[in-house]
Order: sequence, then C-alpha cells, then structure tokens
Amino acid sequence: MLPTNPHIDTLITRCKSGDQSAQLEVYNRYYKAMYNTSFRIVKNSFEAEDIMQESFLKAFTKLETLKDIKTFGAWLKRIVVNNSIQHFNKNHTYEDVPFDTVMYKVEDTTVDLNQDNDAKAQAKQVMQTMNTLKDNYRIALTLHLIEGYDYEEMSSIMNVSYANCRTTVSRAKESLRQKLQQVV
Repeated sequence: MLPTNPHIDTLITRCKSGDQSAQLEVYNRYYKAMYNTSFRIVKNSFEAEDIMQESFLKAFTKLETLKDIKTFGAWLKRIVVNNSIQHFNKNHTYEDVPFDTVMYKVEDTTVDLNQDNDAKAQAKQVMQTMNTLKDNYRIALTLHLIEGYDYEEMSSIMNVSYANCRTTVSRAKESLRQKLQQVV
C-alpha cells in the first residue's frame, strides 16, 4: 500500500483540531519556500530560520482567523514577509552575504545549473547589484519582482501609500538599471 499525500485542506482542518502530525506535514511542505522568502529580506540564514519558525508558530496558533483554507499558503507567506520586514526594520546591522551562499540557499530563484555560463553570470550580476541598492529599494524589488506581490499588497506590507509604493519600485528599477549599466 502506498502512503497517501493528504490535500492541504484536510491538513489544515486537522491542524485546527490540534493534530501535531498534520502540523508537521504542513511545515514540511512549506518550510523551504518560507525560509527562502525570509532569507531574501533579512539576508541572514540564522535569522531567516528563526523568523520562519516563529511565523509557523504564529500561523498555527492563529489558524482560526484564516477565512479560506485554500489561501493558507498565501496567508502564511504574508506572515513570513511581515515578520521578516519587521525584523529587518528593527535590526539594520546586516552583514553582506556572499552570492554563492544565496545561490545554493535560494533554490527557487537560482538559474538552472545546466544553463550556459552567460546566463549564470548575468543572474549573478543582477543579484549582486540588487544587494547594493538602498534597503527600501532592495526590499521593494524583492517583494515585487521575486515574491510577486502587487502594489496594493506591497503598500500594505511596507506601510506606505499606493503611490509611494509605485514610485519606490520605479526608482528602484531605475537605480538597478543605472548600476547595471555602470558594470557593463
């Protein structure tokens, strides 16, 4: 008999009733993506790990407030992003992370190892240049381009107006473009 892989709706329902094995299954399904999300914002592996785990704890204790079980992944990601930004804003003393570390830890945004060296070099240059941007520009571009948030969601997360959010993203893109042109 093959083991079954329960649907997320079933797992969340079991989590609401306090089933720890269901919580572990949910954690195993989402922890890599949530770690990567946090890591992109705080740029520190240990802090990203702590934030991710705190976010899971918060999610499991607040499951009753989740309106639609089908949106659990997005809801959890919002918790991780909010916790990461809150943590980042508290601590502005971050060390630069070597790009090679990011390439191996952020699996879902790395260039496929089978692609040619030019594409790898370009991706590496963009990520390195992005890390040299002002913090609010880097966070805005990460949320918009990598995490896929729209301006409304970003303005809520970053606690700025919609217009300010659009302006920040526009200026961040222009700053990134100028810095990349200087490199070439």
